[in-house]
Amino acid sequence: MLESLLIPDTVAVIGASRTPGKVGHDIVSNLIKGGFEGKIVPVNPSADEILGLPCCKDLASFGEKINMSVIAVPVPFVRSAVESSIQAGAKAIVVITAGFKEVGREGAELEKEIARICQASHVRLLGPNCLGLINSHHKMNASFASHMPKPGGISVMSQSGALCTAILDMAAHRHLGLAKVISVGNKADIDETDLLEALAADPDTKVIVGYLESIGSGNQFIKIAENAASIKPVIILKAGTTSSGVKAASSHTGSLAGADIAYGAAFRRAGVIRADTFEALFDCAKALSMQPLPKGDRVAIITNAGGPGIMAADAVENAGMEVAALARASATALKKRLPAAASVGNPIDVLGDADPERYITALNAAQDDSSVDAIIVILTPQAMTKPADTALAMAKCLRGEKPVMVAFMGGQDVMPGREELVAHSLPDYPAPERAVAALRAMCDYAAWRRRPPRVVTRFPVNRRRVERIIGRNLRTNRTQIGEVEAKEILRAYNFTVPEGHLAATADEGIDVAGRVGYPVAMKIVSPDVVHKSDLGGVRLNLVDADAVRDAFDLMMLRIRRALPEARLDGVYVEKMCARGREVILGMTRDPQFGPMLMFGLGGIFVEVMKDVTFHLAPITAEEAMQMLLGTRSYALLKGARGQSGVDLPAIATGLQRISQLVTDFPQVVELDINPFIVGEVGTDPFVADARMTLSEAGKK
Repeated sequence: MLESLLIPDTVAVIGASRTPGKVGHDIVSNLIKGGFEGKIVPVNPSADEILGLPCCKDLASFGEKINMSVIAVPVPFVRSAVESSIQAGAKAIVVITAGFKEVGREGAELEKEIARICQASHVRLLGPNCLGLINSHHKMNASFASHMPKPGGISVMSQSGALCTAILDMAAHRHLGLAKVISVGNKADIDETDLLEALAADPDTKVIVGYLESIGSGNQFIKIAENAASIKPVIILKAGTTSSGVKAASSHTGSLAGADIAYGAAFRRAGVIRADTFEALFDCAKALSMQPLPKGDRVAIITNAGGPGIMAADAVENAGMEVAALARASATALKKRLPAAASVGNPIDVLGDADPERYITALNAAQDDSSVDAIIVILTPQAMTKPADTALAMAKCLRGEKPVMVAFMGGQDVMPGREELVAHSLPDYPAPERAVAALRAMCDYAAWRRRPPRVVTRFPVNRRRVERIIGRNLRTNRTQIGEVEAKEILRAYNFTVPEGHLAATADEGIDVAGRVGYPVAMKIVSPDVVHKSDLGGVRLNLVDADAVRDAFDLMMLRIRRALPEARLDGVYVEKMCARGREVILGMTRDPQFGPMLMFGLGGIFVEVMKDVTFHLAPITAEEAMQMLLGTRSYALLKGARGQSGVDLPAIATGLQRISQLVTDFPQVVELDINPFIVGEVGTDPFVADARMTLSEAGKK
């Protein structure tokens, strides 16, 4: 896949230049200096040779086939360069030239045209407006970047050419090897999904790193990224999430969701590790390319200073991992070989005057201990410390069974040690917190790899009933489905809904209350009233007919005063049910990734606390429980300080039923069940209030 782009035999550079500093000159120079073993074909009508290579006036005069062309000519000449490349047999074309869709409509049209030309001839196009690409294992630097990295296992794809050069410079500074560096530019043809698929199959790539500002097809990305992540780690820094416009959302779920949350949910589903910063991108890539995945999250800490050891322990716990309780045998072994003043708990303090041998003693004990899944080693430079010798000794004793992260804290004094660490594939960090953050990412990825097969439960439901309700609303141009019909839909998907009916008059309300049984709740029903309680449109615990009549009249009076133009369908009279914990179940449909489910505490707490989690539908039972675990209020729901907990599996089942509903009916773009009342285990949770929004497109 993409062989002609990644491993070409013959590369033509159209726009090659004799002038140093020009893009066309630097690309030819980089191909030569990188040691490219195939043919390099400079193309320039005004030159006979460039950098000692014979130069062609045009590709037709070359007389042989090419695999790939790199185009660095002014915009008006790009189309003819593309056409001549295809005629010369190119199966991959890299357009370096800028000035396409990023500058306006005319440029966008030209970009589409060259993409159509390539597509018609089954030729893959990288760019335009890109840096080019590098394949270190193929000795090919077909870019105008100043660095050719040494071969390694990290491959980079980036929507920003400037970030590619920054990554190359950082890799050189840290002595890190890179496999491939690919600048995608405007993504007229080849995009992140193409590269993910190719790099997942690439034997030279151990870890895929990406910088993306946008993702084309959300569903396709999730599918390809999930497949890639099941083979090797994928780490992505996603930028530009705050520039998306804020849409008008009528539901709590819609107002709390956003582009950044959607990308986060998509990455979690696909097993993609999300880096929040450029620094974290490299921190994770180093760890995952150099060390094995942990089998759990129990961490041993080895240090020659108490303070940094405490810092590491705090960071481990704050990251949701466990400071391992060392086995008794480990403590016994350490006591025999370490000074009496050393701490043999966890952190293991080998003292400030520790020589390499003490570090090896502690490292071997941690490697032997079955209660340890990962190890963090900290070194601070004391007068007697030997950073380089310690690093070399550690590298020699590693068994490759558990990840070992190293934080050599300091500057000039520890630099020789850090260089030894890199040379022996030990990820080094300037502070324990960064080592812990990278380890947390490794643990999350390892857990994702160990996840059970995804099995989405399908519940028996009454789809026909829902089709009728949705169809009736769309035919009458009503996109807001209020409580009455929303509850009908949910009842069709086997949610428990208290008995209730719509009443157009106070007398009808009294009749309904008598049939369902007191006490009752009453709620105004209007397509123009979204937040009923804000306008006095909700009354609870009404115990007799007089209370129902008074509530009906007062609600109608208040709503007509507040919203004189509002359409009033009447009042919904409903049986009051047992009290319980209020939670919210919701869904908003992201334009790229589809339906996102939401869970959090219900009632006013969703607005005040915003303690919510999101997950892409469809979800499994395990993923539904993970949504609950992802909230700060999970302990409250589970039961804390003597309080009884609620039926958590019942909430998870409710989320799965919503998942099925919104997957079955793409017309539903927003949904809130708020509150969803949940009691103790064995009681039926029920829908206290609900509403839905249908797509405007569904009316057409």
